[in-house]
Amino acid sequence: MRTSEITRETGETSIQISLNLDGDGNGDFKTGIPFLDHMLDQIARHGMFDLKVIAHGDLEIDAHHTVEDVGITLGQAISKALGNKVGITRFGHAYAPLDEALSRTVVDISGRPGLEFRCEWKRPVVGEFDLDLIHEFFQGFVNHSFITLHIDNLFGNNAHHQCESVFKSFSRALKVAVSIDLTSKKIPSTKGIL
Repeated sequence: MRTSEITRETGETSIQISLNLDGDGNGDFKTGIPFLDHMLDQIARHGMFDLKVIAHGDLEIDAHHTVEDVGITLGQAISKALGNKVGITRFGHAYAPLDEALSRTVVDISGRPGLEFRCEWKRPVVGEFDLDLIHEFFQGFVNHSFITLHIDNLFGNNAHHQCESVFKSFSRALKVAVSIDLTSKKIPSTKGIL
C-alpha cells in the first residue's frame, strides 16, 4: 500500500493529511476555506487518490498560511507515499478543460523541486479566495515533494473555470506519473536514484 499520514504543526497552522495513492478518489476536506476544499476534491477525484485534509490556520489574518501549508504537507505526503519510487512511471502530462478554460500540467517526479507556473487569471479572486495563493500552494507542494511541475492555463474567460481546470490537469498528470509501470522493476533514472 502506497499510503502516508503526515501531521505538520507550526505557530500559524496545524495540518493533518492522510493519502492513498492507489485509492478510489475518496476525499474528506476541512480546511476552513471552501474554495481550497473544492480544489482538493479535484485532486482526489480526478487522480483517484484517497485524500483527507484537516487544517486549522490563522484565517483571521488571511488564508495565505493555510493554503501554503496544505501544499507543503501534501508534498510531504506524496513523497512519503512514493517510498523508494521503484517502478513508477515518473513522467505524466494531462490537458483538462472546464467549459471555455483549458489547462495543461506536466509532471516529473525528478527528486528536484521546480515550478513553472503560467496562469493569468481573468480576475484576482474567486468569491473571497485570492488566486495568488494557488501559486503558493504549488510552490509549497514542489518544495516538499521534490517534484518538477509545469502548469499552464492556456485559455479561459472565467477565473473559477481557469483554476479548476488547472487542478484537474494537475491531478490527471500526477496520477500518470505516480502509476506503476508493470514492465519495470527499476528506478526510472540513469542516476539510479530519484
